[in-house]
Amino acid sequence: MYILLGYVFLGLTLSAPMGPINAAQLDKGVRGGFMPAWFVGLGAIAADIIYMLLVYFGVVHLLELPFVKVFLWLFGCFVLVYTGVDSIKSSGAHAPSQMRGDHSQLSKSFTQGFLMSLFNPLSIMFWLGIYGSVLAKAVDDSPMDQLLIYSGAIIFGVLLWDVFMATAVSVFRKYLTPNVLKGISIISGLSLVCFGCYFGYKAIQFLFFI
Repeated sequence: MYILLGYVFLGLTLSAPMGPINAAQLDKGVRGGFMPAWFVGLGAIAADIIYMLLVYFGVVHLLELPFVKVFLWLFGCFVLVYTGVDSIKSSGAHAPSQMRGDHSQLSKSFTQGFLMSLFNPLSIMFWLGIYGSVLAKAVDDSPMDQLLIYSGAIIFGVLLWDVFMATAVSVFRKYLTPNVLKGISIISGLSLVCFGCYFGYKAIQFLFFI
C-alpha cells in the first residue's frame, strides 16, 4: 500500500510544477469554470498515457530522432502561441455557454490539453526519464500485473491534481471581479506564449546548432 501511495504521490508531484497545462487550466477555469479546466487536464492525461505506452514498448526512442524533435518543438510552439493569443483575445469573454460547459467548449478544451501535452518535447524527456526509470525498476522487482497497477497509480495521481486545479480555479473565480478574471486570463495567455516562444527558440537552436 505504501508503494502504491508513493506512485500516486509521484503523479501528483509530476503535475504540480507550473507549465503550459496548468496555465491553460487556469485560463479555462477562470473563464468557464470547472468542466473546461478539467477537460484540459483530461486531454493532457490522454497524451501522457500515449507516451507511457511508447516508453513501455520502447518506441519512444524513435522520438529522439533529430527531425522528429524539431517537428515537435515547432508544432508545440505553434499550438502554445496560438492558444495563448486566443486566450488574450478572449480574456474578457465569460459566455454563458462556457460557464455551462457545452459540448463544443469541452471538446475544444480536451483537444487543447491533448495537443499541448502531445507536442511538448519536455513531455517526452519527462516520461522517458521518470517513467522509464520506474519501469526499469519495476520490471526487475514486480510481476506484470503490479507494473500495470503502478502505472495506473501514477495516472491517478495526475488525475487528482487536475481535479484539484479545476476545483480550486472554479471556486476562487466566484470571488474575483471581472477585471481580475480578465487579468488572470491575460497572464495565463502570456505564459503560454512565453512557453511557445521557448519551444520555437529550442527548434532554432537545434536546427542551427547555436
